Amino acid sequence: MKRVFSILLLALLFLLSISPFWLLYIIADVLYIVLYYIVNYRRKVVDLNLLNAFPEKSAKERALIRKKYFRYLADLVVETVKLLTISHRQIAKRVFAPNPELIQEIFNKGQSVIGILGHYGNWEMNGLRFSQLYDEQRVIVYKPMSNIYFDTAFIRMRSRFGATLVSMKNTARKLVEYRNERSVTVLVGDQTPARSEIQYFTNFLNQPTAVFLGVEKLAKLTNTAVVFCDIRRVKRGYYQCAFIPLYLEPKLSAIHEITNAHVQYLEQRIRQELQYWLWSHRRWKFKPEDITENGY
Repeated sequence: MKRVFSILLLALLFLLSISPFWLLYIIADVLYIVLYYIVNYRRKVVDLNLLNAFPEKSAKERALIRKKYFRYLADLVVETVKLLTISHRQIAKRVFAPNPELIQEIFNKGQSVIGILGHYGNWEMNGLRFSQLYDEQRVIVYKPMSNIYFDTAFIRMRSRFGATLVSMKNTARKLVEYRNERSVTVLVGDQTPARSEIQYFTNFLNQPTAVFLGVEKLAKLTNTAVVFCDIRRVKRGYYQCAFIPLYLEPKLSAIHEITNAHVQYLEQRIRQELQYWLWSHRRWKFKPEDITENGY
């Protein structure tokens, strides 16, 4: 039954994805009403996250952020569906990269690049744009889904413009495989580690936050430059993604320095336009006092 439902739902999503953006945004307007006013999708999660992140804000201010977030979340859903069939030309039109030469300059020095972004703006659309810009090996790191049908569909979507999809646990092996080639690896840096994988907490949005150390470890292992992908929403359906150099010589950095830097940069971006981060994500599942076996 689950298999049939998954296949039918995916078929519906593919049909929706061939719709023009103007129609998808009409659907998004309806979806917003359903999510926000009818089903109250993860309302408690969003409210708790906003309260913990911004205790200095009034209840009225947080409610306004919540409402803006759900309006954007509806847009994010339909935009992501569109990515199943979106054309190369449309991606190039809708995501402007103001400084692609920064990555090329790093390549010219013989280094590879790790591009890190957060669950901010339409990270999927910007990831596709990133994979369009260069001819070098392109790797997108992903966290496999439990539903094999949706996992397969997302792998196909993310690899449509030539990127290689690599699961998080196989990333180090893949980068070592490419050690004699220039490559650009894109990954989301605000994933929540499993309890058994937690090694470090840093401060993020006013609270201790468990973070992966993968970016730092990979960069130091392969002396790969670390660049932050600064995503900004220009208007509905249009984005800008600027590349911000964080560490060009990662082997010279102190322990946790790279990790703290990309987390702090993401927080800075979030605070500038609060509604575009994934507030319905259960980001703070664990607290330092919950972890007794793993040091950090």
